Amino acid sequence: MRYAPLHADVACGPDAGAAHWIKTTDHAQIRVGHWVTGADRGTVLLFPGRTEYIEKYGRAAGDLRARGFATITVDWRGQGLADRATPNRATGHVAAFGDFQKDVAAMLTHARDLGLPKPFYLIAHSMGGAIGLRALIEGLPVRAAVFSAPMWGIQMAAALRPFAWGISSVARRLGLDTRMAPGQEAENYLTRIAVEENTLTSDPEMFDYMRRQITAYPDLGLGGPSLRWLNESLVEMRRMARLASPRTPATTFLGTAESIVDPGRIHDRMARWPSGTLERVDGGKHETMMETPDIRTRFFDTAASLFDAHR
Repeated sequence: MRYAPLHADVACGPDAGAAHWIKTTDHAQIRVGHWVTGADRGTVLLFPGRTEYIEKYGRAAGDLRARGFATITVDWRGQGLADRATPNRATGHVAAFGDFQKDVAAMLTHARDLGLPKPFYLIAHSMGGAIGLRALIEGLPVRAAVFSAPMWGIQMAAALRPFAWGISSVARRLGLDTRMAPGQEAENYLTRIAVEENTLTSDPEMFDYMRRQITAYPDLGLGGPSLRWLNESLVEMRRMARLASPRTPATTFLGTAESIVDPGRIHDRMARWPSGTLERVDGGKHETMMETPDIRTRFFDTAASLFDAHR
């Protein structure tokens, strides 16, 4: 077990956090971080979104520890300090969306090897919500799950959807699929957008928290997705939309100001999740866990109540 860097100065997480390098079954090197001290009610497997990294969830780990839960989270392949899939580090790329399930399996094995407190629970944000739903369908051993703006569909104009399918499919056939998708940029969103224009959070302090991390440690950052990532994501979301919901008790948070993922797909999924509930967040943007203090408190209190109900 090899230790990996954990930038505690910008994570602002609980004491005694640690990170390790681990290998997946296909030999990708990913980074997994955890915070355990003072937690005895179970462990949250926290699945980040696209472009994200362990340090972003330091404060979330603190909120969970205050409620008695340990946290383990991950740099998915192709982002954070995990192995990048293309020579251009700015491009978010994955060969197959299903490969993320190998990261999940390695993360779960690592949690068990560390002896993290059981039972296990899931919190999954954005792209992590797509990975998390697939993992639940395939039997991820968690007692309950909470989703934050899950990527069960991507929000885009109806006229652009056929174009996204077409260009990403053609790029695969022509071997151009590692190129960045049209309209995307190499610079990380947090460093190129003004706080007043951002689509992530309505809390300026939390926006600054995320921006400070990328500014201090640029290697954590990621730019736009590749055409392959786009195609793989579209295919995976279409496949999952046809599947029945898992039996795992779940709550999904969705802001009324959501502009990144598709709210329609979320409403549809939760309407046919017998043990699931949908929590609407008035005025909330994409990042519920990075929103204003009252919204964050509501999120973590709701998660803790759900988890405790299924211990």
